[in-house]
Amino acid sequence: MVKDAPPRWDRRMQQRLARGEAAALGELYDRFAALVHSQAHRMLEDEDAADQVTREVFGHVWEHPDTYDPRNGSMRSWVARLTHREAVRRLRVAQGAGEGPEAGGLDEELEQRVLRATAAARADYIVASMPAPLRAALELAYIQRRDYRQTAADLGVTGDEARRRLRLGLQLLSTADARTPAGSSPPGYGPAS
Repeated sequence: MVKDAPPRWDRRMQQRLARGEAAALGELYDRFAALVHSQAHRMLEDEDAADQVTREVFGHVWEHPDTYDPRNGSMRSWVARLTHREAVRRLRVAQGAGEGPEAGGLDEELEQRVLRATAAARADYIVASMPAPLRAALELAYIQRRDYRQTAADLGVTGDEARRRLRLGLQLLSTADARTPAGSSPPGYGPAS
């Protein structure tokens, strides 16, 4: 297998979409709708706009499945890039509607929104991609508010092992820095374009 070849699922999905299989779109939607909606919502800070972006992205996927190029990354990366582009387009349109003496401040606000959304997308991707033992430790400690001793007991590991998992998980998450240039993409989201 070629090193940079997309996963088999991505290749099959692209073929099914190109053939116009409605079931393929449904499967893709089930798999990525939450990603699209949450990424759009973070950028736009508006539930209705995030719903519209979700519809636009999956509409584009249905109408233009040939625009997915496996050489540029996974299908997940492609869908995330489509979402990012559509959300940025909507922010720019909204910014254009607010022209006037405060327009310069809107540029900075737009840039900050994009940076925050990119960092959040990075964090989501990192958590989803990290090994299950690290993810489980972080979820217990930071979502369920367990200390490292309780985390260790819940996981059935030693206190040292729980601390190690938490430390490694946090180190991975620390790479999701909001100071990332706006033109870059989260890891696994493919090249920015």
